Amino acid sequence: MASADRNAAVHATTVIERREVASDVVALGLEAPRLADATRPGQYVMAIPPSAQTAATALAVYEAEGKLASLLFFVTGKRTRELSELRCGDRLDVVGPLGNGFDCSVDARDVAIVAGGVGIASVLLCAHALLRADRRVRLFYGARTAQLLVDAQRFADAGCELVLSTDDGSAGERGFITDALERARRPDMIYACGPTPMLRTVARIAGELDIPAQLALEETFGCGIGGCWGCVVPVVASSAQAPSFPPASRGGSDVVYARICREGPVFRADELRW
Repeated sequence: MASADRNAAVHATTVIERREVASDVVALGLEAPRLADATRPGQYVMAIPPSAQTAATALAVYEAEGKLASLLFFVTGKRTRELSELRCGDRLDVVGPLGNGFDCSVDARDVAIVAGGVGIASVLLCAHALLRADRRVRLFYGARTAQLLVDAQRFADAGCELVLSTDDGSAGERGFITDALERARRPDMIYACGPTPMLRTVARIAGELDIPAQLALEETFGCGIGGCWGCVVPVVASSAQAPSFPPASRGGSDVVYARICREGPVFRADELRW
């Protein structure tokens, strides 16, 4: 997986764009040229609420081009509520880019990107990288309602083929987006981000069809730098992403715990042992 932790830094940014994409869904555009240059698809930042009364929160980097780095997020609590109230000209400190992102250099002509809900925020950079490499990209995008299929047209305008689903049937098919993935023509590669049940199903489908898949796991991070070990997931000890500490016990389990914030958030589906 692509990592640029060596480029992580504290960035004092200024809000230069703000969009209310849907009810309680906000996109903040930040003037952050060094962050935009260093960020790779699937990486994230820890955003520090200006009041400093709540802890930093992990947000995927949605856009990264020129001087602009943007964050797309759902308002779910105090931290994201405070961030959503920022306006153009306000300052925001972020730490990043952090974590291991998607490897978009794989030799795959037909690619499926699967996004559920807020998981869409992690895959725009991935889609752009694949389209620039002349890959065929199908976006399988599911949400509760049509209103929450945020920025779907943006992906279509970039060149992605859209397959949509909603829980209530207000757009696309009614039901889970993984049902549409399972019925679709077999892709050569899958990238995915969304709720854990969706990612488990994507991993199952990929395994049954022998398709390589990279999954960006969603988690609430305590520190974002791997110090607290509060966001672990079991992976096979032979994985290149398995942490060297603590060491795997000789003759013991072939499973070790990796930190989603540090070794992830992107993992190979076949190496996860949920």
